[in-house]
Amino acid sequence: MTTFTRTVDGRQLPVPGTYAIDPMHSSVAFQVKHLGFSKVRGRFTDFDGTIVVAEEPLHSAVEVTVQADSVDTAQAQRDAHLRSTDFFGVEGHPTFTFSSTGVEFGEESLQVHGDLTIRGESRPVVLDATFDGACPDPMGDATRPRIGFSATTTIDRYEFGITFNQPMETGGLLLSKLIRVELDVQAVRR
Repeated sequence: MTTFTRTVDGRQLPVPGTYAIDPMHSSVAFQVKHLGFSKVRGRFTDFDGTIVVAEEPLHSAVEVTVQADSVDTAQAQRDAHLRSTDFFGVEGHPTFTFSSTGVEFGEESLQVHGDLTIRGESRPVVLDATFDGACPDPMGDATRPRIGFSATTTIDRYEFGITFNQPMETGGLLLSKLIRVELDVQAVRR
């Protein structure tokens, strides 16, 4: 039986190769505090990317492009507002991109450093990533590995020029400036 993982410095990792992210089995999601006490969640339905797992894991790389107009919060009016210049400004900035700049081993996870670009503003972010496993691709060529990763980060939307907000009568603001981003990714080796 072919193995699709390897052990590096006591950590289970995928075998080296270039992997295409499978958007049908992956998610790019976010959540933001609303009214100071509840959360609004959403996702993007159109994205693609590549994960290059290097022989030396710390030289690995990730590139992802998200189509900003694919935002879906399960509420059409809110989605239209998010596409507007108050938030994403999709007509002038149709994509978000992430391009890794380095990888480090954390205590329990991988720290993927990179540049996130939203509305033409690039800022450094760190994804706290976990390798979730690998198996033969059951939806294609069983000799090719399918791998899984999950990752999270929190960004300050104001740093990307997304500053829309409204003061509330009770004090505070309608929306938090902090956005939690959650990624669950499956990718297949090319």
